[in-house]
Amino acid sequence: MIFEINRTEKAAPLFEGWQESVIWSCLQNVMGNLYADEKESPSSAMIFLGDFGFPAGKPNKELIMDGPAMYWRNGRTARGGEGREDGEADRMEGIIVPQNEAWADLIEESYGKRAKKVIRYAIKKEPGIFDKDKLQAVVDGIPEGYVLKMIDEELFHYCGRTKWCRDWVSNYRDYPMYQKYGLGAVILKEGEPVSGASSYSGFRGGIEVEIDTREDYRRKGLAHVCGAKLILECLVRDWYPSWDAQNKWSAALAEKLGYHFSHEYTAYEIYTQELL
Repeated sequence: MIFEINRTEKAAPLFEGWQESVIWSCLQNVMGNLYADEKESPSSAMIFLGDFGFPAGKPNKELIMDGPAMYWRNGRTARGGEGREDGEADRMEGIIVPQNEAWADLIEESYGKRAKKVIRYAIKKEPGIFDKDKLQAVVDGIPEGYVLKMIDEELFHYCGRTKWCRDWVSNYRDYPMYQKYGLGAVILKEGEPVSGASSYSGFRGGIEVEIDTREDYRRKGLAHVCGAKLILECLVRDWYPSWDAQNKWSAALAEKLGYHFSHEYTAYEIYTQELL
């Protein structure tokens, strides 16, 4: 049997040393959900936040199958994103990041062709590395005709009902929560957001960066400007802007902003039906 547990300290040792801000968000009781095989002394646990699931501890098939069923299929579904095949985004339930090879083997065994193995790119977490002058120069270089604005309540609700930029705010239950644990910079064209960098999630002392540009405005340098502005605003608040890259483009953008690449890692996109 699988249990949802609110006393996250019970499972915290299972995730010790995992440098992933989404895990921190849940263990700090800021956002996210935690499921485990036992309430008091779990040997297996799985954290969920948004599209992501992180299993830890002793590999447990019931947890790896029932945890996603309890979370993603109970009002939480993945929202797609750049780099996925046509039609895949609408059929994807979420992404599971295995703690080790044993969990990876269990995911492949349990989900079969419903699991798509992908490579993601971890970025080092290094507070104090950012060059404020260089970042400000990027912000000052915004192309003519565009307006840069921080996400306010009006933009928060606009993004929440707009598919391509929903991830900027979707893990926050309301605007007051976003004000407390979130932050975002958006570029507007004729009053409409066309690019932005915001907090996919928040933890005490920082955010996980989510950056997107509307398809018809890509390759104009807008994401670079938004990312620089968001980092600068985080530094003002003494927050750390954590970055995890879905693809090589995201990793390259992170490096342009001052981050350093750490390593590749394996994740599994989980789908509602078998992939061809």
